[in-house]
Amino acid sequence: MITGSSGIGAATARLVVGEGAKVFVASSCAEECERLASELHGGSHISDLAEEVNAIAAVQACVHRFGRIDCLFNVAGSSGQRFGDGPLHQCTAEGWDATMSINARSLFLVSREAVKHMLARDKGGAIVNMASVIAFSPEPTHFATHAYAAGKGAVIALTKSAAAYYAKSKIRINAVAPGLVETPMSKRAQEDPLIQAYMKTKQPLAEGFLSADDVAAAALFLLSDESRHITGEVITIDAGWRLS
Repeated sequence: MITGSSGIGAATARLVVGEGAKVFVASSCAEECERLASELHGGSHISDLAEEVNAIAAVQACVHRFGRIDCLFNVAGSSGQRFGDGPLHQCTAEGWDATMSINARSLFLVSREAVKHMLARDKGGAIVNMASVIAFSPEPTHFATHAYAAGKGAVIALTKSAAAYYAKSKIRINAVAPGLVETPMSKRAQEDPLIQAYMKTKQPLAEGFLSADDVAAAALFLLSDESRHITGEVITIDAGWRLS
């Protein structure tokens, strides 16, 4: 099951299907979700996953379609700038709430329902959560979005604490923390000449933006049996962001 139907979510869905998996896509973007599910001959559920009833229904729909959930990739998330996220002294309460809801609440709700299913099935499972390099390597000039950073920090904390608790049940929980990736979410940055120039040195391995496939490959590894003894880890894919 993958939450998110564009960017990293779509790239990962295509990659896992290429490895023989069946995929179920859950997203609030109806056209994208249906198109991706149709392309990959998978299932889909269209709703706002930050609403509890929708998150429950999405997991139930996946189980109904395929009989089980072996892996979950929590990709769904977004910048909160349009809601009022920004530097702390400028961030609105509405911006904080909306950004935390999009990036942390939906992930919590879907993970909770997936873990319930995995525990009942008693066959283990793998969950990968979408964090961000911003959570632990801030960039104050162009990316001062403090609610977003806090939300991704919450994702990392949940990943580690849940990984510790569910290891005994053979449920592995890890996270990926990308740098700046060329996706629909980063459209504003892609169109900014200053950020484009900055990324050439901020992410020197890529000399610019990462591709969604770069992150999808790391997610595939953490979802697969090749990482069967890895849990509670945060893999950073940042092309040198932290070190530059």
